[in-house]
Amino acid sequence: MSFTKIYLQAGRDEAVRRFHPWVFSRAIGRYEGNPEDGDVVEVYDRKGHYLASGHYHDGSIAIRIFSFGATAGGPVTPDVPYWTNKLTHIRSIRQAIVTGETNCYRLVHGEGDGCTGLIIDMYNGVAVLQAHSIGMHRERQLITEALRNVFGDELKAVYDKSADTLPDEYGASVMNGYLYGRTPVPHPVQENSSTFLVDWITGQKTGFFLDQRDNRQLLAQYAHGKRVLNAFCYSGGFSVYALEAGASLVHSVDVSQKAIDLTNQNVAANFGETDKHQAYAEDVMHYLKGHDHQYDVVVLDPPAYAKSLSARHRAVQGYKRLNAEGLRRVAKGGILFTFSCSQVVDRELFYNTIVAAAIEAGRQVRVLHHLSQPADHPVSLFHPEGGYLKGLVLWVE
Repeated sequence: MSFTKIYLQAGRDEAVRRFHPWVFSRAIGRYEGNPEDGDVVEVYDRKGHYLASGHYHDGSIAIRIFSFGATAGGPVTPDVPYWTNKLTHIRSIRQAIVTGETNCYRLVHGEGDGCTGLIIDMYNGVAVLQAHSIGMHRERQLITEALRNVFGDELKAVYDKSADTLPDEYGASVMNGYLYGRTPVPHPVQENSSTFLVDWITGQKTGFFLDQRDNRQLLAQYAHGKRVLNAFCYSGGFSVYALEAGASLVHSVDVSQKAIDLTNQNVAANFGETDKHQAYAEDVMHYLKGHDHQYDVVVLDPPAYAKSLSARHRAVQGYKRLNAEGLRRVAKGGILFTFSCSQVVDRELFYNTIVAAAIEAGRQVRVLHHLSQPADHPVSLFHPEGGYLKGLVLWVE
């Protein structure tokens, strides 16, 4: 099988040699062929030395690399054996880092696993695939066959949830659905010692916020006997961990009634009927301003406030207002867990924003922990852009 060859301009190949997975359009010198969006292409330097293979897209990021020649030994054909070998290797890494009773985790984390444009989350035998590029979406049947080879009878189903993450025009023609098997939702999974019900069909992202697993475990260390507020609770992950740790009271708040219903289901799945938990379908800022409750532990885990650089300033102001109100709800000597998943708000900017919020709230604050995403959401050393989740644990006087 032959693929379009793309030759880079002189001096524009260093980033690829350093394993950065994106080739920008301005780096391209010439084409040998006429690639269309989603086509597999081979990347060469100006002198014709093979560098990498990737998926083409007519845009600023012209090529998203999935195989580097320096590690693959030459051009590759992304067929079922290729994807089987790649996913077998990635799974072996996950088996080393996701241990114990946990059967829900991220199997493939895009650039962090050398699969630019591809997310695969595992939920107790169900693989939920989310493609962020046309090329990866076109590979979905091959990847499904590879998953069946890698997991065998352990694999119950593969669900494609890519419609909302693909480029607009292409994504408009895509329907989410099962690529293999089928199983009822919500589907029970185990994370550490807690049970959660996951709905990948109508839920956010792939159905559950797997990237907060380690941070939920950390919250448990501070929750015993405490009054806890879980704001932007979604399906109640932090709430369940707090109750499991022996919190005296947990309030869960989310603007979505569906999220509140799922939170209540997850609490019931773990504890049955309990008077230690109350959930409120309410806007978080309205709740923080409209109630004078004081909590020993407050969790602020909002959705991404900015998805582009143009929206960053407004997002920072939003984070500042939110955290100032959150700090006012923390009792003296209490704890604030605060997060941002906005990729364009980097760690330093987020930190400085929380400083501004503490000044506005008039609270003296100590930093106890700097938080990030867990090991099954790896970040390539050569692609720091993959590190999107940042958080702080603060002691509030």
